[in-house]
Amino acid sequence: MPRPSRESLERKYEAMLVYERRCLLEGHVRIGGVDEAGRGPLAGPVVAACCVLDPDRRILGLDDSKKLSSERREVLFDEIVAHSLAYAIAEVDAAEIDRVNILNATKRAMAEAVAALAVPPDVLLIDAVDLRGTGIPVVPIVKGDALSVSIAAASILAKVRRDRLMAEWDRSYPAYGFAQHKGYGTEAHYAAIRAHGLCPLHRRSFTRGLPEADGGAE
Repeated sequence: MPRPSRESLERKYEAMLVYERRCLLEGHVRIGGVDEAGRGPLAGPVVAACCVLDPDRRILGLDDSKKLSSERREVLFDEIVAHSLAYAIAEVDAAEIDRVNILNATKRAMAEAVAALAVPPDVLLIDAVDLRGTGIPVVPIVKGDALSVSIAAASILAKVRRDRLMAEWDRSYPAYGFAQHKGYGTEAHYAAIRAHGLCPLHRRSFTRGLPEADGGAE
């Protein structure tokens, strides 16, 4: 599939600046985008990111991370890290997800990412989560990762970091194929659980009724 032209990428970027421009008109200068990756998988952490883009440095190609190839996400990840005003990524592991539930774990990861920013934002654009308690005004946007460049950037940061983590865990638990399915409930993943039981990365609240590993999975 051919890469979009620069002109089409410019047009898309412009279309995804609507919320940022609205925030600027309201007097906000530093706009933080917030998003997560990994709310649905059976295994692994939920990862959240917050990103304050440089308004003078456009990163063309930003979009909902799920719409991008893994190769394109990796390229954009490096651009975001190199050229944003500030970014931070946080994660909450499977045990904590089981303890507090996935929504609260997601909010915790988001709040930790916001708190870790070297440059605090004036306002947060966030993908459909009402994040409170940060002391920063929040604008929840349904499908925000496809509508706001700031949220899209956070989406890519969170997705790439989580995918890299799951690839690392694949070396510790090679029987499950984490590098391929990233912990999601694929047929191959369920087959691995039936064969080897659950490992420490699995979310017990997501996998009730599935067998535990006998002596530890390898």
